Amino acid sequence: MPRLDPLPAETTPELKSHFDFFLGTLGFTPNSVLTMQRKPKLVQALAQLNAAVMDPAGEVDLGFRRLIGHVASKVSGCLYCQAHTLLGAHNFGISEAKLADVWTYATSPMYSLRERLALDFALAAASQPNTVTDAQFAELQQHWSDNEITEILGVVAMFAFLNRWNDTMGTPLEAAPTEIARQAIGSHGWTAGKHGQPALP
Repeated sequence: MPRLDPLPAETTPELKSHFDFFLGTLGFTPNSVLTMQRKPKLVQALAQLNAAVMDPAGEVDLGFRRLIGHVASKVSGCLYCQAHTLLGAHNFGISEAKLADVWTYATSPMYSLRERLALDFALAAASQPNTVTDAQFAELQQHWSDNEITEILGVVAMFAFLNRWNDTMGTPLEAAPTEIARQAIGSHGWTAGKHGQPALP
């Protein structure tokens, strides 16, 4: 059961443009945002942050940015965000085979050394306490530009907020991300857990 139910989108008509922002990346307004609309400024701030972190004009591939968010969410244990990031990665061109190997990226031939270093960095940056070392950062800089590293860490930092929000709220998971996560990582043990309650359509 969610701790706070998502509210219908029409509850706060002035947020429609912010709700519509998510239609382009997910195809629906997420229940996390529908819950958050109790404080409209939070929705506005999140939409602005999301637009900056996932800027199509950025240098890091949009699909890979979602995989960075996935690894950060796995560290935090947020099953809701794990599913959402897989749907986002799929929507931005990441193959089913690559999605299926995201939990084993360190040894998967689907991932390049450069990608592995970025995902290792995301894992370390999302850990509590933070385990990024100077040596790891220096190695990352050999394969990614400083601008790209800034984008990568922006993704990790945004999901730190989303992971805590959705895991604490028990946000109900929508059908589309549930299905993509079951297909991609269900065999590795992923379940919707407390997020698998009926959601608003």
